[in-house]
Amino acid sequence: MKRPFSRRDFLAMSAKGVGAAVVSYGLMGCSSDDDEDVIAAEFLHGVASGDPSHDAIILWSRVSPMSAGDVKVSWEVATDSTFSQVITNGEMVTNSDRDYTVKIDATGLEAGTQYFYRFKAGSNMSPPGMAKTLPQGALAQAKFAVLSCANFPAGYFNVYEMASRMDDLDAVIHLGDYIYEYARGEYASERAAELGREVLPEGELFSLADYRTRYGQYRSDLSLQKLHAKTAFITVWDDHEVANDSWREGAENHNDNEGDFDTRKEGALQAYFEWLPIRPWREGNHEEIYRSFQFGDLVDLHMLDTRLLGRDKPLEYPDYMDPATGGLDSARFMADVTDTNRTMLGQEQQTWLQSTLLTSTAKWQVLGQQVLMGQMMLPAAIATQQLSIPEFGQLAALAGFAARAQAGDPTLTADELKYLQFYGDKLTPEAMALLQLPSIPYNLDAWDGYAYEREVILATAKSLAKNLVVIAGDTHNAWANELKDAVGDAVGVEFATSSVSSPGLEYYLGIDAKDIPATEEAILGLVDSLKYANLMNRGMLTLTFTHDEVRSDWRYVDTIMTRGFVEDIARNHSLVTKAGTPSLEELS
Repeated sequence: MKRPFSRRDFLAMSAKGVGAAVVSYGLMGCSSDDDEDVIAAEFLHGVASGDPSHDAIILWSRVSPMSAGDVKVSWEVATDSTFSQVITNGEMVTNSDRDYTVKIDATGLEAGTQYFYRFKAGSNMSPPGMAKTLPQGALAQAKFAVLSCANFPAGYFNVYEMASRMDDLDAVIHLGDYIYEYARGEYASERAAELGREVLPEGELFSLADYRTRYGQYRSDLSLQKLHAKTAFITVWDDHEVANDSWREGAENHNDNEGDFDTRKEGALQAYFEWLPIRPWREGNHEEIYRSFQFGDLVDLHMLDTRLLGRDKPLEYPDYMDPATGGLDSARFMADVTDTNRTMLGQEQQTWLQSTLLTSTAKWQVLGQQVLMGQMMLPAAIATQQLSIPEFGQLAALAGFAARAQAGDPTLTADELKYLQFYGDKLTPEAMALLQLPSIPYNLDAWDGYAYEREVILATAKSLAKNLVVIAGDTHNAWANELKDAVGDAVGVEFATSSVSSPGLEYYLGIDAKDIPATEEAILGLVDSLKYANLMNRGMLTLTFTHDEVRSDWRYVDTIMTRGFVEDIARNHSLVTKAGTPSLEELS
């Protein structure tokens, strides 16, 4: 019997210079011709497409049966919206074993072509969807919407609605936190009852049935359904598809009394593959999702799993605080954070990425992944939350005024002297000691907590002179970074999208709306490589690639608390990066 095509086979092919393989593992099932017991079923969760290749695309839907049992579902793909030019079709059987989801690998398609598709169960027809295969050869432009972090009870999915109104997207790149695992009344649920968005099931997600129910609720959202029907998705998971701050063997939001973590993860990932239009490496493999997509000669998109497959447990600052002094044991911390054995990707995925970058020939190399890669070094007093950003700024200003006054600086203004006299008592020895602490990583759950492996990736891109673009989600805020290696050489750029509905730093730090601009400016001043930050607005990122440049556009909605919204044009922002120049420029 021929053995299944394995990941190691793929790696071996890549090492030999063979292009990325797209393998179908029998997603297209055949059904019986016996229609005596047809079960009536409806399409209540819309349709979706994803993981496009040059000649195939995953098509998805789900039926809601009126009674238990097998449901026969037919499907068809056409080149026109009226389905008068059907080019392929088929049928399959779904049942409770796969939560009545329908997943087809539609093959034999033409490259760079827009298709229309739909499903039928009995006499009920699904809404139609649109899907575009990947282009081949010379390509002038590619455009993507980048989204992440949609928390159902936090507000309406107006960002999905805004994205669904775009007609020029080649794909939607979703970077994770497609669902959240929290119980009713927990994270960002203050207005959930008022909005009619309390989660199902009511409790935290632990079992396969729990995760299936939550996906079903999310996919009932009409704005999300519109976007899925409009454009193919290319997805990866982050942590909340399982539990907050997940890693290879556990999660911050998984306690010893909550059962076996591996069992929880297995159920969560099975539900993910059932409900998302993602192509598995082989049927039943729910753990490996890193893969590449080639958009002609313009963009190679490499989707990574920085969360569940290889990630070591994140470091935590409390473990490095000296109980005697209350200070940070910097030497022990830096030794651990730069440990050469510390991994986020795992060795197999890292080797695959390096091999793929080596053989990729497209103008732009894009890493689609979950967490910030750019260095976000903040003063230790801020990173360890001993001081807030405003408190640190006030103390730093006072210390500066005091030093200038002591030196007899004649340029010190009357207002500055008055400020110093009024607040000077805050300059205690303890406060001055906090100001002298070194800068350290702000978020150890991001690449800053896995510094050595980040250097390996940047060194690979640098040695190959690649035009490197990294995209990220996770933080619920928008960022733009110039990626520099340990010696300060510019290697690439990073664009991070805001969230669909999950609150960001303004929520966690309790920043008043009127103080947001000043806080953003302060962070930009503290982080050298950071060129843009938005700490308040919910929105998305669009990336438009040509052979000369990549343009990044952050677009925001004015509210997620009502279904009626407008685009918040005043807060929108754009940057451009020229090919061959890993720097960020304001759009002229």
